[in-house]
Amino acid sequence: MSEKIFKTEAEWRAQLSPESFHVARERGTERAFTGKYWNHHEDGSYTCVCCDAPLFDASTKFESGSGWPSYHAPASPDAVVTETDRSHSMERTEVRCARCGAHLGHVFPDGPKPTGLRYCINSASLGFKKRP
Repeated sequence: MSEKIFKTEAEWRAQLSPESFHVARERGTERAFTGKYWNHHEDGSYTCVCCDAPLFDASTKFESGSGWPSYHAPASPDAVVTETDRSHSMERTEVRCARCGAHLGHVFPDGPKPTGLRYCINSASLGFKKRP
């Protein structure tokens, strides 16, 4: 992973749309079935909306039925970091960009093989680079 990126709240606000700022920097979420990538099927790489780091490859995307883009593995072992999230009166595993700390979504143990994981990610936290 590249060098870590740190910016002020004002710098992130100037760079991101209001929705992306809310999700990626304030740990928000978008409504199910509304994000631009939940039903997206192009070949390429999903990147961090904040720092452009590669996070998930399209080959790991699957239809989970959850209404959010879902992947069974990150692009590389060091692309994302996880931490315990005890908000909303429940315990979940939050997924963040390892490079800039952007909130991406959560990971659950109900995904397909080979990992058995479902990285449930907000479209507002993602960019996309189509494979040539």
